[in-house]
Amino acid sequence: MNSGEEPSGILQWIEGSFGHAFVQPALCRAALKHRSAGSDHNERLEFLGDAVLNCAVARQLFDAYPDADEGALSRFRSTLVSGETLAQIALELGLGEHLQLGAGELKSGGFRRASILADTLEAILGAIFLDSGFDAAAAAVRRIMGSRISTLPRADALKDPKTRLQEALQARGLALPTYTLSGVLGEDHAQTFAVTCALADLGIAAVGEASSRRRAEQTAAAKALELLPPEIRGPSSQARKSRTPS
Repeated sequence: MNSGEEPSGILQWIEGSFGHAFVQPALCRAALKHRSAGSDHNERLEFLGDAVLNCAVARQLFDAYPDADEGALSRFRSTLVSGETLAQIALELGLGEHLQLGAGELKSGGFRRASILADTLEAILGAIFLDSGFDAAAAAVRRIMGSRISTLPRADALKDPKTRLQEALQARGLALPTYTLSGVLGEDHAQTFAVTCALADLGIAAVGEASSRRRAEQTAAAKALELLPPEIRGPSSQARKSRTPS
């Protein structure tokens, strides 16, 4: 949010938050520059940081959960690198206070927007990778993740709602759900999608709304799960627990 912050203050914050002292401070400043603030913004660093983050988290999970299979490890990683998790970490670190944003984004509260916070966090990791290599970036990932890797819930609890709904229906030989886009509201830059999840064999329909169609489908599936009769929802959950490693 403070686009006029002194470079030394930014570098001190990075070192305190990520445990990394930049050799090339320009990379640090670029990582914190949103595209609304002009050219030389952080989108290329974000692209790089996304790959670094996924690899670093995968390795740390591989070491932390030696008995987990590929499916469980994938669900663990998806949870840790999700936009929601990254935005929460960014908030905890106070990242929004150090962003360089254009006037429009400042006015609309971009320093609090989850997508901007998550993307910038990835850009910082990309900058650390370019500055000092993968080991330095992996160490930063380990630091900002804190206890999240060692305190993950059971892998089966991390399956997304669409997967859990499909498994519950398949276990009973019921027709799979259908997802229909039922509405799009708002301007192009701030749209809300409404999706209906219909369960034909059960006469159930649930509507989910979100900022993307994919998320709206997940929201609708989660609502449909809550509407399932206990005899359909419950037993299949127990079956998953017996199949999925911790």
